[in-house]
Amino acid sequence: MSTRKTLYLANDYGFSELGRSGPLPKLVEELTRLGVEVWEPFERNNQIDFSEKGWAYRVGQADYADVRNSDGTFAIVNGCPPDEGVMIELGMAIALEKAVFLFRDDFRKSTDSEDYPLNLMLFTAFPEKNWHDFFYTSIAEIADPDKALIKWLRSD
Repeated sequence: MSTRKTLYLANDYGFSELGRSGPLPKLVEELTRLGVEVWEPFERNNQIDFSEKGWAYRVGQADYADVRNSDGTFAIVNGCPPDEGVMIELGMAIALEKAVFLFRDDFRKSTDSEDYPLNLMLFTAFPEKNWHDFFYTSIAEIADPDKALIKWLRSD
């Protein structure tokens, strides 16, 4: 019996009603449709009482545990610069040698590099020549069988 792979969905969409009702459910739906068990941090941390002292520590620990315990991280890296929490979660995932996939449908560049659209350190998780296979620019592209996510999902 095979189990579904888990993806931590690093994102900042949960901070706003528009994000929670707009792009976030579409991304979760597409990833779920592909057979992924999506670990969306805002949904998973909804049991934490944000009025209690120490809530921030508990959220950080829960998110770190999810990055550590998931099979991979799919990160929304929109913005100039992208959300700092998402970037830290990506750093953790890279250090833990998790599978990493980036999603950016923001046309602006957020880099000093001529080669990469984001901070060059994010691309240390990918092969030099084929990093584009791990980088998604639309929801429709997520299901592309020639890109890394589908290949990863089909691997043992």
